[in-house]
Amino acid sequence: MRWNTGFDLHARLMRRTFLSRHAHSLADMRRLARRRLPRVVFDFVDGAAEDELAMQRNEAAFAQTRLLPRPLQGTQTRDQSIELFGERLASPVLVGPTGLAGLLYPRAELATARAALAAGTVYTMSHASTVSIEDLAREVTGNLWMQVFVYRDRDLTQALAERAHASGYRALVLTIDNQVPGWRERDMRNGFTVPLTLGLANILEMGLHARWLLRMARGPRFTLANYSREGDSDIMSLAAKMSSLLDPAASWKDVEWLRRLWDRPLLLKGVLHPEDARRAVALGVDGIIVSNHGGRQLDAAPASVEALPAVVDAAAGKVPVLLDGGVRRGSDVLKALALGARACLIGRPHLWGVSVAGEAGVAWVFQLLRSEIDRVMAMCGWDRLSDVDRSAVLAPPQHTTQAPVGARTRVA
Repeated sequence: MRWNTGFDLHARLMRRTFLSRHAHSLADMRRLARRRLPRVVFDFVDGAAEDELAMQRNEAAFAQTRLLPRPLQGTQTRDQSIELFGERLASPVLVGPTGLAGLLYPRAELATARAALAAGTVYTMSHASTVSIEDLAREVTGNLWMQVFVYRDRDLTQALAERAHASGYRALVLTIDNQVPGWRERDMRNGFTVPLTLGLANILEMGLHARWLLRMARGPRFTLANYSREGDSDIMSLAAKMSSLLDPAASWKDVEWLRRLWDRPLLLKGVLHPEDARRAVALGVDGIIVSNHGGRQLDAAPASVEALPAVVDAAAGKVPVLLDGGVRRGSDVLKALALGARACLIGRPHLWGVSVAGEAGVAWVFQLLRSEIDRVMAMCGWDRLSDVDRSAVLAPPQHTTQAPVGARTRVA
Protein backbone atom coordinates (compact mmCIF):
# COMPACT_ATOMS: atom_id res chain seq x y z
CA MET A 1 0.00 0.00 0.00
CA ARG A 2 1.24 3.51 -0.82
CA TRP A 3 0.78 6.05 1.98
CA ASN A 4 0.22 9.69 1.00
CA THR A 5 2.56 11.11 3.59
CA GLY A 6 3.40 14.77 3.75
CA PHE A 7 6.88 13.97 2.44
CA ASP A 8 5.43 12.04 -0.50
CA LEU A 9 3.07 14.90 -1.36
CA HIS A 10 5.92 17.42 -1.17
CA ALA A 11 8.10 15.27 -3.41
CA ARG A 12 5.35 14.96 -6.00
CA LEU A 13 4.78 18.72 -5.98
CA MET A 14 8.49 19.31 -6.44
CA ARG A 15 8.62 16.89 -9.39
CA ARG A 16 5.66 18.56 -11.05
CA THR A 17 7.17 22.01 -10.55
CA PHE A 18 10.46 20.83 -12.05
CA LEU A 19 8.70 19.29 -15.06
CA SER A 20 6.53 22.36 -15.68
CA ARG A 21 9.67 24.50 -15.79
CA HIS A 22 11.94 22.23 -17.82
CA ALA A 23 9.84 19.80 -19.89
CA HIS A 24 7.76 21.75 -22.40
CA SER A 25 7.80 18.97 -25.00
CA LEU A 26 8.70 15.32 -25.43
CA ALA A 27 11.99 16.48 -26.95
CA ASP A 28 12.73 18.25 -23.65
CA MET A 29 11.85 15.07 -21.75
CA ARG A 30 14.26 13.11 -23.92
CA ARG A 31 17.06 15.60 -23.18
CA LEU A 32 16.38 15.35 -19.45
CA ALA A 33 16.41 11.55 -19.62
CA ARG A 34 19.70 11.63 -21.47
CA ARG A 35 21.24 13.64 -18.65
CA ARG A 36 19.76 11.41 -15.94
CA LEU A 37 20.77 8.01 -17.35
CA PRO A 38 24.15 6.38 -17.96
CA ARG A 39 24.85 6.27 -21.67
CA VAL A 40 24.60 2.48 -21.88
CA VAL A 41 21.06 2.63 -20.45
CA PHE A 42 19.90 5.69 -22.40
CA ASP A 43 21.16 4.24 -25.68
CA PHE A 44 19.40 0.94 -25.00
CA VAL A 45 16.12 2.87 -24.98
CA ASP A 46 16.97 5.48 -27.58
CA GLY A 47 18.80 3.37 -30.13
CA ALA A 48 17.55 1.32 -33.05
CA ALA A 49 18.80 -1.21 -35.59
CA GLU A 50 21.83 -0.81 -37.87
CA ASP A 51 21.95 2.77 -39.28
CA GLU A 52 18.76 3.70 -37.40
CA LEU A 53 17.07 4.85 -40.61
CA ALA A 54 13.72 3.23 -39.88
CA MET A 55 13.57 5.05 -36.56
CA GLN A 56 14.40 8.33 -38.28
CA ARG A 57 11.78 7.66 -40.96
CA ASN A 58 9.13 7.25 -38.26
CA GLU A 59 9.64 10.80 -37.06
CA ALA A 60 10.42 12.32 -40.47
CA ALA A 61 7.24 10.95 -42.03
CA PHE A 62 5.16 12.66 -39.35
CA ALA A 63 7.12 15.89 -39.75
CA GLN A 64 6.41 15.91 -43.49
CA THR A 65 2.67 15.27 -43.16
CA ARG A 66 0.59 18.45 -43.14
CA LEU A 67 -2.77 19.16 -41.50
CA LEU A 68 -5.42 21.32 -43.22
CA PRO A 69 -7.18 23.51 -40.62
CA ARG A 70 -10.84 24.59 -40.77
CA PRO A 71 -10.72 27.13 -37.92
CA LEU A 72 -14.24 28.58 -38.20
CA GLN A 73 -15.89 25.28 -37.27
CA GLY A 74 -14.70 24.85 -33.67
CA THR A 75 -16.32 25.24 -30.24
CA GLN A 76 -15.16 26.23 -26.78
CA THR A 77 -14.48 22.63 -25.72
CA ARG A 78 -13.14 19.59 -27.50
CA ASP A 79 -13.58 15.88 -26.83
CA GLN A 80 -10.55 13.66 -27.48
CA SER A 81 -11.98 10.50 -25.96
CA ILE A 82 -12.35 7.33 -28.03
CA GLU A 83 -14.07 3.98 -27.71
CA LEU A 84 -11.93 0.88 -28.14
CA PHE A 85 -13.15 -2.68 -27.60
CA GLY A 86 -16.17 -1.43 -25.67
CA GLU A 87 -14.08 0.77 -23.34
CA ARG A 88 -14.22 4.56 -23.28
CA LEU A 89 -10.68 5.99 -23.13
CA ALA A 90 -9.96 9.60 -22.22
CA SER A 91 -7.21 9.84 -24.83
CA PRO A 92 -6.21 8.17 -28.11
CA VAL A 93 -2.69 7.68 -26.70
CA LEU A 94 -1.90 4.24 -25.24
CA VAL A 95 1.26 2.84 -23.65
CA GLY A 96 2.95 0.26 -25.86
CA PRO A 97 5.00 -2.68 -24.56
CA THR A 98 8.64 -1.86 -23.77
CA GLY A 99 10.98 -4.43 -22.26
CA LEU A 100 13.42 -3.99 -19.37
CA ALA A 101 11.94 -0.66 -18.28
CA GLY A 102 13.16 -1.46 -14.78
CA LEU A 103 16.69 -0.58 -15.90
CA LEU A 104 15.61 3.05 -15.96
CA TYR A 105 13.68 3.26 -12.72
CA PRO A 106 12.85 0.65 -10.07
CA ARG A 107 9.54 -1.06 -10.88
CA ALA A 108 9.12 1.34 -13.79
CA GLU A 109 6.27 -0.72 -15.20
CA LEU A 110 4.22 -0.15 -12.07
CA ALA A 111 4.85 3.60 -12.10
CA THR A 112 3.97 3.80 -15.80
CA ALA A 113 0.80 1.73 -15.43
CA ARG A 114 -0.41 3.93 -12.58
CA ALA A 115 0.13 7.07 -14.66
CA ALA A 116 -1.52 5.58 -17.76
CA LEU A 117 -4.57 4.34 -15.90
CA ALA A 118 -4.90 7.63 -14.03
CA ALA A 119 -4.89 9.32 -17.47
CA GLY A 120 -7.79 7.12 -18.50
CA THR A 121 -5.96 5.05 -21.07
CA VAL A 122 -4.35 1.63 -21.61
CA TYR A 123 -1.12 0.19 -20.26
CA THR A 124 0.43 -2.71 -22.21
CA MET A 125 2.79 -4.92 -20.23
CA SER A 126 5.90 -6.19 -22.02
CA HIS A 127 6.73 -9.86 -21.78
CA ALA A 128 10.17 -8.69 -20.55
CA SER A 129 8.79 -6.67 -17.66
CA THR A 130 10.61 -6.40 -14.36
CA VAL A 131 7.24 -6.58 -12.56
CA SER A 132 5.22 -9.77 -12.93
CA ILE A 133 1.83 -10.10 -14.60
CA GLU A 134 0.23 -10.91 -11.27
CA ASP A 135 1.93 -8.20 -9.22
CA LEU A 136 0.95 -5.45 -11.64
CA ALA A 137 -2.68 -6.56 -11.73
CA ARG A 138 -2.78 -6.70 -7.92
CA GLU A 139 -1.37 -3.20 -7.49
CA VAL A 140 -3.26 -1.31 -10.21
CA THR A 141 -6.79 -1.66 -11.49
CA GLY A 142 -7.77 -0.66 -14.98
CA ASN A 143 -7.37 -1.36 -18.67
CA LEU A 144 -4.31 -3.61 -18.80
CA TRP A 145 -3.12 -5.37 -21.97
CA MET A 146 -0.44 -8.06 -22.20
CA GLN A 147 2.20 -8.65 -24.89
CA VAL A 148 3.29 -12.12 -25.96
CA PHE A 149 5.59 -13.61 -28.61
CA VAL A 150 5.44 -16.97 -30.35
CA TYR A 151 8.09 -19.07 -28.62
CA ARG A 152 9.69 -22.32 -29.71
CA ASP A 153 8.04 -23.77 -26.64
CA ARG A 154 4.39 -22.96 -27.34
CA ASP A 155 3.57 -24.01 -23.79
CA LEU A 156 5.43 -20.92 -22.56
CA THR A 157 3.39 -18.64 -24.84
CA GLN A 158 0.24 -20.33 -23.59
CA ALA A 159 1.32 -20.02 -19.96
CA LEU A 160 1.85 -16.26 -20.28
CA ALA A 161 -1.52 -15.83 -21.99
CA GLU A 162 -3.30 -17.90 -19.34
CA ARG A 163 -1.65 -15.97 -16.51
CA ALA A 164 -2.75 -12.69 -18.12
CA HIS A 165 -6.28 -14.02 -18.54
CA ALA A 166 -6.46 -15.17 -14.93
CA SER A 167 -5.19 -11.76 -13.76
CA GLY A 168 -7.87 -9.86 -15.68
CA TYR A 169 -5.86 -8.39 -18.57
CA ARG A 170 -8.37 -7.19 -21.12
CA ALA A 171 -6.46 -7.75 -24.37
CA LEU A 172 -3.54 -9.74 -25.70
CA VAL A 173 -0.97 -8.19 -28.07
CA LEU A 174 0.91 -10.68 -30.22
CA THR A 175 4.12 -9.08 -31.48
CA ILE A 176 5.11 -10.69 -34.80
CA ASP A 177 8.14 -8.67 -35.95
CA ASN A 178 10.70 -9.73 -33.34
CA GLN A 179 11.24 -13.41 -34.10
CA VAL A 180 14.89 -12.67 -34.94
CA PRO A 181 16.59 -10.02 -32.75
CA GLY A 182 17.51 -6.78 -34.51
CA TRP A 183 21.16 -5.74 -34.99
CA ARG A 184 21.41 -2.87 -32.51
CA GLU A 185 24.85 -1.37 -32.92
CA ARG A 186 24.67 1.24 -30.19
CA ASP A 187 24.19 -1.55 -27.66
CA MET A 188 27.15 -3.43 -29.12
CA ARG A 189 29.43 -0.42 -28.98
CA ASN A 190 28.40 0.25 -25.38
CA GLY A 191 28.80 -3.38 -24.33
CA PHE A 192 25.16 -3.54 -23.26
CA THR A 193 24.22 -6.81 -21.58
CA VAL A 194 21.65 -8.03 -19.07
CA PRO A 195 22.73 -7.61 -16.34
CA LEU A 196 24.84 -4.54 -17.20
CA THR A 197 28.52 -5.27 -17.82
CA LEU A 198 30.71 -3.44 -15.33
CA GLY A 199 33.52 -2.47 -17.67
CA LEU A 200 35.60 0.61 -16.92
CA ALA A 201 33.64 2.91 -19.24
CA ASN A 202 30.30 1.82 -17.82
CA ILE A 203 31.53 2.10 -14.23
CA LEU A 204 32.66 5.67 -14.90
CA GLU A 205 29.34 6.50 -16.57
CA MET A 206 27.37 5.10 -13.67
CA GLY A 207 29.51 7.04 -11.23
CA LEU A 208 28.62 10.23 -13.08
CA HIS A 209 24.93 9.44 -12.64
CA ALA A 210 24.82 9.01 -8.88
CA ARG A 211 21.09 9.74 -8.60
CA TRP A 212 20.24 6.86 -10.96
CA LEU A 213 22.79 4.58 -9.27
CA LEU A 214 21.47 5.27 -5.77
CA ARG A 215 17.86 4.85 -6.86
CA MET A 216 18.62 1.51 -8.50
CA ALA A 217 20.65 0.32 -5.51
CA ARG A 218 17.72 1.04 -3.20
CA GLY A 219 15.22 -0.65 -5.51
CA PRO A 220 14.21 -4.31 -5.62
CA ARG A 221 16.40 -6.98 -7.19
CA PHE A 222 16.31 -6.71 -10.98
CA THR A 223 14.86 -9.71 -12.81
CA LEU A 224 12.70 -10.66 -15.77
CA ALA A 225 9.72 -11.19 -13.51
CA ASN A 226 7.43 -12.99 -15.94
CA TYR A 227 10.00 -15.72 -16.50
CA SER A 228 11.49 -16.14 -13.05
CA ARG A 229 8.45 -18.03 -11.83
CA GLU A 230 8.93 -20.52 -14.68
CA GLY A 231 11.91 -21.98 -12.83
CA ASP A 232 14.74 -19.48 -13.29
CA SER A 233 15.44 -16.72 -10.79
CA ASP A 234 19.02 -15.80 -11.69
CA ILE A 235 19.06 -12.85 -14.10
CA MET A 236 22.12 -14.14 -15.98
CA SER A 237 20.53 -17.49 -16.77
CA LEU A 238 17.30 -15.76 -17.73
CA ALA A 239 19.06 -13.37 -20.11
CA ALA A 240 20.88 -16.25 -21.78
CA LYS A 241 17.64 -18.16 -22.11
CA MET A 242 15.75 -15.28 -23.71
CA SER A 243 17.85 -15.30 -26.89
CA SER A 244 16.85 -18.88 -27.63
CA LEU A 245 13.12 -18.62 -26.92
CA LEU A 246 11.89 -16.89 -30.07
CA ASP A 247 10.79 -19.01 -33.02
CA PRO A 248 11.70 -17.67 -36.50
CA ALA A 249 9.32 -20.27 -37.97
CA ALA A 250 6.24 -18.70 -36.38
CA SER A 251 3.35 -18.67 -38.85
CA TRP A 252 -0.31 -17.84 -39.34
CA LYS A 253 -1.15 -21.21 -37.81
CA ASP A 254 0.17 -19.81 -34.53
CA VAL A 255 -2.15 -16.83 -34.86
CA GLU A 256 -5.07 -19.23 -35.37
CA TRP A 257 -3.96 -21.24 -32.34
CA LEU A 258 -3.71 -18.16 -30.13
CA ARG A 259 -7.07 -16.93 -31.38
CA ARG A 260 -8.67 -20.17 -30.18
CA LEU A 261 -6.85 -19.93 -26.86
CA TRP A 262 -7.69 -16.29 -26.03
CA ASP A 263 -11.36 -15.27 -25.77
CA ARG A 264 -10.80 -11.53 -25.29
CA PRO A 265 -9.57 -8.92 -27.81
CA LEU A 266 -6.47 -10.12 -29.67
CA LEU A 267 -4.27 -7.60 -31.50
CA LEU A 268 -1.48 -8.27 -33.98
CA LYS A 269 1.48 -5.88 -33.59
CA GLY A 270 4.09 -5.44 -36.30
CA VAL A 271 1.85 -5.35 -39.39
CA LEU A 272 3.14 -3.23 -42.30
CA HIS A 273 1.83 -5.11 -45.36
CA PRO A 274 -1.84 -4.73 -46.34
CA GLU A 275 -2.12 -8.42 -47.23
CA ASP A 276 -1.14 -9.32 -43.67
CA ALA A 277 -3.92 -7.04 -42.44
CA ARG A 278 -6.47 -8.83 -44.65
CA ARG A 279 -5.34 -12.22 -43.44
CA ALA A 280 -5.41 -11.14 -39.79
CA VAL A 281 -8.99 -9.93 -40.18
CA ALA A 282 -9.97 -13.19 -41.89
CA LEU A 283 -8.53 -15.18 -38.96
CA GLY A 284 -10.60 -13.27 -36.43
CA VAL A 285 -7.96 -10.93 -35.00
CA ASP A 286 -9.70 -8.04 -33.20
CA GLY A 287 -7.18 -5.29 -33.86
CA ILE A 288 -4.08 -4.46 -35.91
CA ILE A 289 -1.11 -2.40 -34.75
CA VAL A 290 0.90 -0.91 -37.61
CA SER A 291 4.48 -0.88 -36.34
CA ASN A 292 8.10 -1.22 -37.42
CA HIS A 293 9.10 -1.91 -33.80
CA GLY A 294 10.33 1.64 -33.34
CA GLY A 295 13.01 1.00 -35.95
CA ARG A 296 14.63 -1.60 -33.72
CA GLN A 297 14.20 -4.54 -36.11
CA LEU A 298 14.29 -4.15 -39.93
CA ASP A 299 16.14 -0.94 -40.72
CA ALA A 300 14.88 -1.04 -44.32
CA ALA A 301 11.23 -1.03 -43.19
CA PRO A 302 8.97 1.91 -44.02
CA ALA A 303 7.83 4.35 -41.39
CA SER A 304 4.77 3.11 -39.57
CA VAL A 305 2.71 6.09 -40.69
CA GLU A 306 3.80 5.51 -44.30
CA ALA A 307 2.34 2.01 -44.18
CA LEU A 308 -0.78 3.06 -42.26
CA PRO A 309 -3.19 4.13 -45.05
CA ALA A 310 -2.83 0.90 -47.04
CA VAL A 311 -3.32 -1.23 -43.91
CA VAL A 312 -6.40 0.79 -42.94
CA ASP A 313 -7.84 0.26 -46.42
CA ALA A 314 -7.12 -3.47 -46.22
CA ALA A 315 -8.82 -3.75 -42.82
CA ALA A 316 -11.86 -2.12 -44.45
CA GLY A 317 -13.31 -0.95 -41.15
CA LYS A 318 -13.77 -4.50 -39.85
CA VAL A 319 -11.29 -4.06 -36.97
CA PRO A 320 -9.62 -1.01 -35.43
CA VAL A 321 -6.15 -0.17 -36.68
CA LEU A 322 -3.66 1.39 -34.23
CA LEU A 323 -0.30 2.98 -34.95
CA ASP A 324 2.98 2.53 -33.08
CA GLY A 325 6.17 4.42 -33.85
CA GLY A 326 7.41 7.99 -34.08
CA VAL A 327 4.75 9.87 -32.08
CA ARG A 328 6.46 12.90 -30.56
CA ARG A 329 3.70 15.51 -30.68
CA GLY A 330 -0.04 15.67 -30.21
CA SER A 331 -0.25 16.72 -33.85
CA ASP A 332 1.37 13.38 -34.78
CA VAL A 333 -1.50 11.59 -33.06
CA LEU A 334 -4.04 13.60 -35.05
CA LYS A 335 -2.18 12.95 -38.31
CA ALA A 336 -2.31 9.23 -37.62
CA LEU A 337 -6.03 9.43 -36.81
CA ALA A 338 -6.64 11.40 -40.00
CA LEU A 339 -4.99 8.58 -41.95
CA GLY A 340 -7.28 6.02 -40.37
CA ALA A 341 -5.76 4.95 -37.05
CA ARG A 342 -8.12 4.59 -34.09
CA ALA A 343 -5.35 5.35 -31.57
CA CYS A 344 -1.57 5.53 -31.17
CA LEU A 345 0.87 3.70 -28.92
CA ILE A 346 3.93 5.38 -27.43
CA GLY A 347 7.13 3.62 -26.40
CA ARG A 348 10.22 5.76 -25.89
CA PRO A 349 8.33 8.85 -24.58
CA HIS A 350 6.94 7.12 -21.50
CA LEU A 351 10.37 5.60 -20.81
CA TRP A 352 11.93 9.07 -20.91
CA GLY A 353 9.23 10.26 -18.53
CA VAL A 354 9.66 7.48 -15.99
CA SER A 355 13.45 7.85 -16.00
CA VAL A 356 13.18 11.57 -15.21
CA ALA A 357 10.49 11.56 -12.51
CA GLY A 358 8.91 8.13 -12.12
CA GLU A 359 5.12 8.11 -12.15
CA ALA A 360 5.00 11.92 -12.24
CA GLY A 361 7.21 11.92 -15.34
CA VAL A 362 4.89 9.58 -17.22
CA ALA A 363 1.87 11.60 -16.10
CA TRP A 364 3.57 14.69 -17.50
CA VAL A 365 4.12 12.96 -20.86
CA PHE A 366 0.38 12.30 -21.04
CA GLN A 367 -0.36 15.87 -19.99
CA LEU A 368 1.88 17.26 -22.74
CA LEU A 369 0.28 15.10 -25.42
CA ARG A 370 -3.25 15.76 -24.19
CA SER A 371 -2.67 19.53 -24.18
CA GLU A 372 -1.12 19.43 -27.66
CA ILE A 373 -3.98 17.34 -29.05
CA ASP A 374 -6.53 19.75 -27.62
CA ARG A 375 -4.67 22.79 -28.94
CA VAL A 376 -4.35 21.38 -32.46
CA MET A 377 -8.02 20.33 -32.47
CA ALA A 378 -8.97 23.90 -31.59
CA MET A 379 -6.75 25.35 -34.33
CA CYS A 380 -8.11 22.92 -36.92
CA GLY A 381 -11.77 23.32 -35.98
CA TRP A 382 -12.39 19.79 -34.72
CA ASP A 383 -14.79 19.32 -31.81
CA ARG A 384 -14.30 15.54 -31.59
CA LEU A 385 -11.94 12.99 -33.04
CA SER A 386 -14.62 11.58 -35.32
CA ASP A 387 -14.31 14.84 -37.29
CA VAL A 388 -10.73 13.93 -38.24
CA ASP A 389 -10.45 12.06 -41.56
CA ARG A 390 -8.21 11.98 -44.63
CA SER A 391 -9.52 15.32 -45.84
CA ALA A 392 -7.62 16.78 -42.87
CA VAL A 393 -4.18 15.92 -44.30
CA LEU A 394 -2.61 17.60 -47.30
CA ALA A 395 -1.11 14.33 -48.54
CA PRO A 396 -0.07 10.99 -47.04
CA PRO A 397 3.68 10.68 -46.47
CA GLN A 398 5.58 9.24 -49.42
CA HIS A 399 8.71 7.19 -48.72
CA THR A 400 10.42 9.72 -46.48
CA THR A 401 14.17 9.14 -46.30
CA GLN A 402 15.57 12.19 -44.55
CA ALA A 403 15.57 12.77 -40.82
CA PRO A 404 13.53 15.67 -39.46
CA VAL A 405 15.27 18.92 -38.71
CA GLY A 406 15.24 21.32 -35.80
CA ALA A 407 13.73 20.21 -32.52
CA ARG A 408 12.97 16.73 -33.79
CA THR A 409 16.54 15.91 -34.86
CA ARG A 410 17.99 13.17 -32.70
CA VAL A 411 21.44 13.46 -31.15
CA ALA A 412 23.09 10.11 -30.35
